[in-house]
Amino acid sequence: MADLKVIKIGGNVIDNDLALERFLRDFAALEGRKILVHGGGKLATRMAERLEIKQQMVDGRRITDRSTLDVVTMVYAGLINKRIVALLQSFGCNALGMSGADGGIIRANRRSPEPIDYGFVGDIAEVDGKRLQTLTNEGITPVICSIMHDGKGTLLNCNADSVASAVAAGVAREETAELIFCFDKAGVLRDVNDPTTLITQITAETYPSLKAEGVVSAGMIPKVENALRSVEDGLQSVTIKHSDDLTNPTAGTTIR
Repeated sequence: MADLKVIKIGGNVIDNDLALERFLRDFAALEGRKILVHGGGKLATRMAERLEIKQQMVDGRRITDRSTLDVVTMVYAGLINKRIVALLQSFGCNALGMSGADGGIIRANRRSPEPIDYGFVGDIAEVDGKRLQTLTNEGITPVICSIMHDGKGTLLNCNADSVASAVAAGVAREETAELIFCFDKAGVLRDVNDPTTLITQITAETYPSLKAEGVVSAGMIPKVENALRSVEDGLQSVTIKHSDDLTNPTAGTTIR
């Protein structure tokens, strides 16, 4: 068993109040030290529409101009993060809401504008695994949103899956760690509409053919590729599973 668990919760679960409460209750009950990472794209989109700020997406990724950066910072680091923290506190989990800038735990670099200018979007550059380890050793559970900083005073919007993978790799340099992606499917499915078609294990050897066949496609591609990189970076294991199966050790797709 790993010394520390890093768990990422998907946006579809965050958008469902009942599913989120069920997940957070299970998360709070998990024994041992843990870190939670979240994004929350749909709520940010709805808030931007209410403020009449036009949103642009390219291949499912948000173009983050200055106005959109303000919105995602307010929604991710504010509204969603504090809702999660408050619920965890009510379930007896001493949670601490954070962005990458807080405590300097995660620094990112602004993505190159070529070939596509995504605006204030960042790629993870550095994770302070020791500081996160110190917090968890003190009985604190970090709840990290996907807003990072560049070390020069600028906030950046980052992909939450990538943040979770980087956090897990960062703490894995200090101790054994495992990474769990929780969302609204049973794991990686051959048929996305049939939970009985679960693929129980994916490796670096089996992944290319699954991708070529279209079994792993769209938003699942970065999840699996982040997971494979995390294993290469020293993680004990990576699992992709349904949020309702958090406490079931045999559920989901294991990446090795």
